[in-house]
Formats: sequence, structure tokens, C-alpha cells
Amino acid sequence: MGINPKNSVLVERLLQHFDGEVLDTVVYKDEVSHLVKKNALLLICRFLKNDPEFKMNYLVDVLGVDYVPASPRFEVVYHLYSIPKRHRIRLKVKLNDGESVPSVTGIWQSANWPERETYDMFGITFDRHPDLKRIYMAPDWEGFPLRKDYPLRGYKDRYNPFGEEKEDVL
Repeated sequence: MGINPKNSVLVERLLQHFDGEVLDTVVYKDEVSHLVKKNALLLICRFLKNDPEFKMNYLVDVLGVDYVPASPRFEVVYHLYSIPKRHRIRLKVKLNDGESVPSVTGIWQSANWPERETYDMFGITFDRHPDLKRIYMAPDWEGFPLRKDYPLRGYKDRYNPFGEEKEDVL
């Protein structure tokens, strides 16, 4: 099974506009994923949202993936959808530990909470995010729980509501 003609045209159009900025394109089960350079992310996102052929007006999700021990370690994945055109595109950016990625909240306001979640769970920072802070974990929490090297019991003991030590209580 090959790529459907509509997706083929979209892939070619994106590659023509961003020659050298799209590092890899993968089509699996008719879903298109583009690995893009970090410094081209905002330019590509604006193009995908505003171009009449794409009209990617809906940011479905932003998420992080930890590929430890690979280098670069992290991937930030953007799932985009066009409501009027009814097509999907996935963008991916690879990052090393400690690197940041530009926030896309200026393009899609709906990126606010998913970027915060990705920061809270993986420690991936988003440059120019309007309110980048933890949303699940306590503000003083140490570490990032969805990293593959995060210890199962955390880095330190937390408050015990039972008032005594219990072996089976985290």
C-alpha cells in the first residue's frame, strides 16, 4: 500500500518550500511524519497553518518521547490536523538533554497546556512559553517522572499521611 495522492502532493509541497529544513519524512499506514530542524520549527508551523493547501488550523497534541540511551535523547512530537481539508501531519524535533525548543503557543494557543505537561513530565523546556511551570507535580518535586531513568520510587521520601513508615506505601 503506497501513500495516497493527496498526501503525496502535500509532502512534495512541504519539501519544496523547506528544502534542507525537513530532515526526514516517513509515511506509515498513510500517516505522514516529518522530522524537522529545531530552528525551522516555527517557520514550518506558521506555513502549515496559513498555507491554503495545508490549513493546519488544529493542534491536536504536543508530547515528549524519551529514547534514552539514544542521542539525541528526546523527541517533541506535534500532531496537526486540518479541519477544512481533513488531513493530518506529524512534526518531530529531536533534542539532547538540556536543549530547549521554541514554543508554538504563538501559532496555536492550544499548545499551552500540552507544552506545560511535556515540561512537567520530561523536563523539556519551551522557549518563550507564556507560563511554563509544573501542572501535575508539586512545585518542589525533584526530577521528571516520564524520563526513562527516573527511579520508580522517586528521588526522596514524600510526606506520609499515615504518620508512620509503611513498607508498601510509596
